Amino acid sequence: MDDLRPDLIRGPDGLARCGWVGDDAEYRRYHDEEWGRALHGDRALYEKMSLEGFQAGLSWITILRKRPRFREVFAGFEPETVAAFDEADVERLMADAGIIRNRAKILTTIGNARLVAAMTPGEFDAFMWSFAPEPRSAADRPVAFADVPAVTAASDALSKALKRRGFRFVGSTTMYALMQSAGMVDDHLVGCHRAG
Repeated sequence: MDDLRPDLIRGPDGLARCGWVGDDAEYRRYHDEEWGRALHGDRALYEKMSLEGFQAGLSWITILRKRPRFREVFAGFEPETVAAFDEADVERLMADAGIIRNRAKILTTIGNARLVAAMTPGEFDAFMWSFAPEPRSAADRPVAFADVPAVTAASDALSKALKRRGFRFVGSTTMYALMQSAGMVDDHLVGCHRAG
């Protein structure tokens, strides 16, 4: 009999993981190799912000499966390149079934690129990480999904600061999801093989 906590799941490799992974191989890879690991770099964080914005109202697995195409059509999420996109690019993106065809989200991704591109190299990374809370102790690690918040004071502060700078699709819930996925917070559950 398996003695896993209720919100954990054991993969085919025998490792315990956060239960949101389910039995999806791509989710297992994402959980093990990306989610909760420190992500740095202006381009990488701009991509993460963009994809989290596209995810709003959808499941993350939908975005994850479309991520290769997103990267292709958004020029690898190089802020300087995306910042130069024009109306023809918007129409090209709206016609691409390989991504989420939402005009507001596409325009936001371009507008946010312009804001990142206007910063000095490394400034966006430093700004984003300045909102990362102190790492929690092992005793404070979440045990169940119910222990994982949707928003925190840190995600509220990050969201407000980004909005003051003109960024869009950066609500507190979206920013907390970014903080989790970019490793600014570690919400791997107690018993997960990735829990630090």
